[in-house]
Amino acid sequence: MKRILVTGGAGFVGSHLCESLLNQGNDVVCLDNFFTGKKEKIIHLLDNKYFELVRQDVTMPYYIEVDEIYNLACPASPVHYQYNPIKTIKTSVMGAINMLGLAKRIKAKILQASTSEVYGDPELHPQPESYWGHVNPIGIRSCYDEGKRCAESLFINYHQQNNVKIKIIRIFNTYGPKMEPDDGRVVSNFIVQALQGNDITIFGDGKQTRSFQYVSDLVEGMTRMMATDDSFTGPINIGNPGEFTMLELASEIINITGTKSKIVYMPLPKDDPTQRQPDITLAREILNGWEPKVQLREGLIQTINYFDELLSNQKEK
Repeated sequence: MKRILVTGGAGFVGSHLCESLLNQGNDVVCLDNFFTGKKEKIIHLLDNKYFELVRQDVTMPYYIEVDEIYNLACPASPVHYQYNPIKTIKTSVMGAINMLGLAKRIKAKILQASTSEVYGDPELHPQPESYWGHVNPIGIRSCYDEGKRCAESLFINYHQQNNVKIKIIRIFNTYGPKMEPDDGRVVSNFIVQALQGNDITIFGDGKQTRSFQYVSDLVEGMTRMMATDDSFTGPINIGNPGEFTMLELASEIINITGTKSKIVYMPLPKDDPTQRQPDITLAREILNGWEPKVQLREGLIQTINYFDELLSNQKEK
């Protein structure tokens, strides 16, 4: 049994990770300030004697004895990270400093949940880890993009200067149950609009592409990355290389839900990437045979069922 700290553990991905780590027989401490995380996502875990919930902001120092740290704390959807951009930067940078300092003191292994956003609006397609990115450092997305890029730099320098055992993963678009209906992500937006019979809003011409991975594939990739040899630090892309246009995604959701919703077009937000697809050659090689298993339609059905139940419960209340 390992004792593991998960910052941002009450968030969409963090809650799935906490559950998976507990199922593997670990002692899990979830740290979250509930800015975007929700108690409802982890409340079913509170009866587990090996699960502990701590309400705290990762920008404040935290002291604990653990074997491993997963640093996930940060708003991850544009609606949330642009709501308070200074707070977003602080969470990425000061949170990384605090968690790296903790890992250094207690000699714990620490994983940074970075993002495909470090590639910006990429000029290279698909994106390998060696690509440095095409990012606007003063754009509306920069609080998240540059915060995560700075965190990666901090992780590498703590490793090189202080021998901290680090892992860096770059997460590509992820979806699944426990997403929030108002988080502004494209999958949740389209599903909620379809289930409510509203118009499905596509920004731009709908030909821009994304690659969508189901949350269980991401969690497996994260835990496999943590288990790799200490000499391998990453960064490593964790995503599904299947690439879909926004029109294809909307059409699939309309087909599954049977909605009468119409597609309407809105102006494309500033600095919105036109293409995003991971090169996962390194992950396939390093992560002991890891491969995304859940195809888009299968994952969408699970996610639509989750939102259908969630919206029905909200309507009853």
